[in-house]
Amino acid sequence: MACARASKKLLEIMQSMRNSYRMNRLDLDYLGTFLTVIDCGSFTAAAERLGLSQPAVSLQIRQLERRLGTTLIERVGRKARPTAAGAELLAHAPKIDAAVGAAIEAVSHHAAGDAGRVRLGTGATACIFLLPPLLGELRRRFPGTEITVTTGNTADIVKAIEDNLIDLGLVTLPAAGRMLEITPVLEDDFVAIAPAEMALPARVTASSLAGLPLLLFEPGGNTRRIVDDWFAGAAVPLRPVMSLGSVEAIKAMVGAGLGCSVLPGMAVPGGTLPGITVRPLSPRLHRRLAVVIRRDKRLTRGLRAAVETLRDLAAGQAAAIAATSASTGPNS
Repeated sequence: MACARASKKLLEIMQSMRNSYRMNRLDLDYLGTFLTVIDCGSFTAAAERLGLSQPAVSLQIRQLERRLGTTLIERVGRKARPTAAGAELLAHAPKIDAAVGAAIEAVSHHAAGDAGRVRLGTGATACIFLLPPLLGELRRRFPGTEITVTTGNTADIVKAIEDNLIDLGLVTLPAAGRMLEITPVLEDDFVAIAPAEMALPARVTASSLAGLPLLLFEPGGNTRRIVDDWFAGAAVPLRPVMSLGSVEAIKAMVGAGLGCSVLPGMAVPGGTLPGITVRPLSPRLHRRLAVVIRRDKRLTRGLRAAVETLRDLAAGQAAAIAATSASTGPNS
């Protein structure tokens, strides 16, 4: 019995909530009809202006009055005039109209692709050396779009995309996921860097680095894994003296004479660094970067254009990186 009474009480509460929700809703079409009747001064004239029948206009007014629980219009002679309650509603009409207009205008910017949000994820190196010109172009083309950037390793970025926390990513391959569309956009050759006073061969091999103090990226990301595999392929034991999370920190340590490193070429703009020797690797070592997005991601026009712009500009950057890599030589 107690359970039955509790269930009945719960149903009564839910019904009360539904009734309250219905009472608090205001049909904007009915409100517009009310304003037209007051403006025209009659139901007949309002019906003509709205292109409705007079019974339809009367029905909408009755439904609005029923919703609000009070009479809104009264006849004074041949004129339809607002009651005291109707006058109160009439006073709020400009605010309601302004709020609705502002909401429609705000949404229209999204529909036109002039506004929206692009959440981009990438690695720290790409964020520093590749993204600035890309983001600048996006900002120029879509000034109303909110652009946010999150940095992390490939696994973190891919998971965030799968969880819809990020819209698209620029990551180091490999990356995998059944729900992902993965588009390679550039190859980035690695280079060896060392203090200017440290002698390096014209083309650096894993063996030539074996006896030198190495400063590398922290383990866990694809970039470090690629470097580890390169040394493993040459059967050279890898014992870095430092593992750092920042490419700029690594370059600063090398510049201070604390050791040498193997870095992505994009971290060495133009193939040169002050006070640092830059050399190509032998055999060649490179990584592939790709744009990643969910296959089922609903693309607004703004987001679609952002993805296309990112791919196009990354392709242009790839050509610049390739030219820099080709020019890197023993005198760098």
